Amino acid sequence: MNLQPQRKALPSIRDYYSATQLRADRWSSLRETAEGLARRRQEGRQSDKLTATAEHLFEVLAPIERYWAFPGIHAFEHLRRLLQHGNAEDLAVSVRRIARALTSGAYRRRSIPLSSDEIDNEDYEDEASLAPEARALGRPYFEVLIVDDVSESQERFLRQNLLRMRRIEDPFIYEPVIVPSLEDALIGILFNHNVQAVVVRPGLSLKSKIELPILNQYLTRVSEEEAVDSIDPHEYGPEACRLIEKIRPELDAYLVTDRSAEDIAGLDLGRCRRVFYNQEDFQELHLNILRGVDRRYKSLFFTALKEYSKQPTGVFHAMPISRGKSISRSHWIQDMGAFYGSNIFLAETSATSGGLDSLLEPRGPIKEAQDMAARAFGAKHTFFATNGTSTCNKIVVQSVVRPGDIVLVDRDCHKSHHYGMVLAGASVAYMDSYPLHEHSMYGAVPLREIKHTLLRLKAAGKLDRVRMVLLTNCTFDGIVYNVRRVMEECLAIKKDLIFLWDEAWFAFARFDPTYRQRTAMGVANTLRETLRSPETVKAWEAQQEMLKDADEETWLNTRLVPPPDARVRAYATQSTHKTLTSLRQGSMIHVNDQDFKGEVEQAFHEAYMTHTSTSPNYQIIASLDVGRRQVELEGFEFVQKQIESAMSIRRAITEHPLLNKYFKVLTAGDMIPEQFRESGVEAYYDPDHGWIDKWSMWSQDEFVLDPTRVTLAVGGTGWDGDTFKTKILMDKYGIQINKTSRNTVLFMTNIGTTRSSVAYLIEVLVEIANDLDELLDDASKMERRSFDNRVAALVEHVPPLPDFSRFHDAFRAGKDTPEGDIRTAFFLAYNEDNCDYIPTDDSLMQRLEAGEELVSSSFIIPYPPGFPILVPGQVISPEILSFMRALDVSEIHGFRADLGLRVFTKEALKSAKK
Repeated sequence: MNLQPQRKALPSIRDYYSATQLRADRWSSLRETAEGLARRRQEGRQSDKLTATAEHLFEVLAPIERYWAFPGIHAFEHLRRLLQHGNAEDLAVSVRRIARALTSGAYRRRSIPLSSDEIDNEDYEDEASLAPEARALGRPYFEVLIVDDVSESQERFLRQNLLRMRRIEDPFIYEPVIVPSLEDALIGILFNHNVQAVVVRPGLSLKSKIELPILNQYLTRVSEEEAVDSIDPHEYGPEACRLIEKIRPELDAYLVTDRSAEDIAGLDLGRCRRVFYNQEDFQELHLNILRGVDRRYKSLFFTALKEYSKQPTGVFHAMPISRGKSISRSHWIQDMGAFYGSNIFLAETSATSGGLDSLLEPRGPIKEAQDMAARAFGAKHTFFATNGTSTCNKIVVQSVVRPGDIVLVDRDCHKSHHYGMVLAGASVAYMDSYPLHEHSMYGAVPLREIKHTLLRLKAAGKLDRVRMVLLTNCTFDGIVYNVRRVMEECLAIKKDLIFLWDEAWFAFARFDPTYRQRTAMGVANTLRETLRSPETVKAWEAQQEMLKDADEETWLNTRLVPPPDARVRAYATQSTHKTLTSLRQGSMIHVNDQDFKGEVEQAFHEAYMTHTSTSPNYQIIASLDVGRRQVELEGFEFVQKQIESAMSIRRAITEHPLLNKYFKVLTAGDMIPEQFRESGVEAYYDPDHGWIDKWSMWSQDEFVLDPTRVTLAVGGTGWDGDTFKTKILMDKYGIQINKTSRNTVLFMTNIGTTRSSVAYLIEVLVEIANDLDELLDDASKMERRSFDNRVAALVEHVPPLPDFSRFHDAFRAGKDTPEGDIRTAFFLAYNEDNCDYIPTDDSLMQRLEAGEELVSSSFIIPYPPGFPILVPGQVISPEILSFMRALDVSEIHGFRADLGLRVFTKEALKSAKK
């Protein structure tokens, strides 16, 4: 009788979202198979099935390993020979060490012995288990991709000569990976996250010989936009540098060429850091590679703060906590010092000298740190903020909007924008997002709505007053705009529009090629290149002829082309602390405005002074500096893993029959109406067809869904979103989330999400589903009916979301356009005599339905959904009141349940009209 455990079949390649996941799991499977093979050989038993499995695993891994330095293709081929020669014991030892090193990251710090004759005392060492001090002392590791079609002996020559240049005093350590073709280089930089530099040599070929769909999908992203097949052989090297810059702009590229300097000078080489002319100067290449990585590794303010903390300093100024003196001398708060340690207090100071800098007037390391952040995020200027993106939003609005300017605003944007409009004295034209009534959430503002609002203002002769379009990208729930299309078509109507993109939840997007094309800075840089191209000029001229005397409907139905002299004016505000490494409230403002220097800079400086503390927290600034360093060196890797984690959650829940009884992962098809999904794709994962390549969606659809935002419908559990978040996930299982709606909760993966945390989440959801199954199995008829009623109330009887009604005529300059004077309404309410309270009962509904105009005097913001359903000066509609009365949330800012809605008196409205 066979008592051996049954070995599970290997998952199909199509089950994997990415090649990195496939690689990790195949090495794990190979380790298990090799160890099983060794055991059977020791027992003298047949192992044909295990041998066949091992051969299959080697076959799958062979094309993948060509793009990685560890274990390296030569070591990999050695392992295959061990299998072929039946040396199962040595194979098991070698594969086990490789698999452990790949999991722990040990290969980054030391050489991994593969032979069983060599002792590896650190077999069980785990990178994550090392003390931070020990990891900080080690030299960071990276890999250099060399692109050249060379023979095996030439490859050995290249590798040995480059490695001979390494010195013990080098700040970093690297290993080379050699691939033959331009296509292999593109696969390599998209697949191997260890690559920090690419050396393009003159012997490279064009096409890759690798035939593995999960790898070839990386090429699809490039080939759809670039005519790679038509490149002239003489241009392979320069074209490789240009494409590297387009796909991974943070990487350093070096071109070795046998062409003359005159030929190369006029070519687009992307961000090629240096060209080597027909020479084999390995030392110079080695030093340039190290210098290039060091350029990104430097974190000047963090370094300055560390050095300052080491200096002996006498404090005769503010902050008793500086140097930790007020704590170390205390008899009662020693626990604070024990909890935080000494360094945070040694670095706590109000000084701007001694190697430090001033955030308000930076000239030293803070200025350099901000410049480096601008480089990393593709901006022309970047400014740090230590009190969150709410303040960043107000700074930008106040600096570019003048009293009376018209601003088109996404109605369900963050409350800081609404208050920013009040401070700036803007005339606000609110635009409605498409609603998702069944889930009590909004999507985003359709482009047609934005164009319609602009064209109405143009028809009324007010286009000259339109200053800015303000949109949230991406939304809290993960709806992402087609930023390029929005900017191009809006600029076709008004060529000097300013765009403020609230990217509070989108700072990470810069570091993935698919996401980058929908970021404010990415699009602004693209438009700077394309607006004045001959193709744009020709297309614009032809369209102007076609649109002559056209009506509004024609303009709305036409994909508008911006004029060649349009100005690129884009601002992005990012909560760095929300999606990247930074202490809480660490945020950045990114500027890509062609008129910033001549028109905005002074006003921006004043707004920055207005809203920025004179005592900014240095720890936050240092964390922003280090966070920038991280994303320039490993942002690509971490974002890929963040996406992979989210995709794993989506697939696990979608395929689990028990979870499907009570939960549903909302797909793009659920959250984006069909008319906004030109690609026709409804979901990232389909159980019948596997993974869908997201590139086609992201390149053409009006809206896409950020896969790292996993919205889970929980109405089937009988719990509303807030209860499920607080009572179940947090109180019972210690799982923290933020956003909920009436019947959904939002899980967000980030660059800190691990595979174990994903596994724990799935385990928890399965346990909840099992508990519900048991509960309903034992339920009485009445208990079952009660459960069904709760589910129906959450899933079927959901109150419809109201649109923005309108501003009252007292706050409008005419009825033909929608903008309103929110500042006047806001400050009118400061006088309590101008306001009254009305209970939200049936009599109020009757008054509204009878046509009486009642006007809100304050912001009313229920949580969830977390945006104002009423703003000062807005007419209260029956639909808004119905929504408010149907809400079952405990938190409604601006509303007093004991008094009712705060509204303007009729006398106040009359005085406002005057």
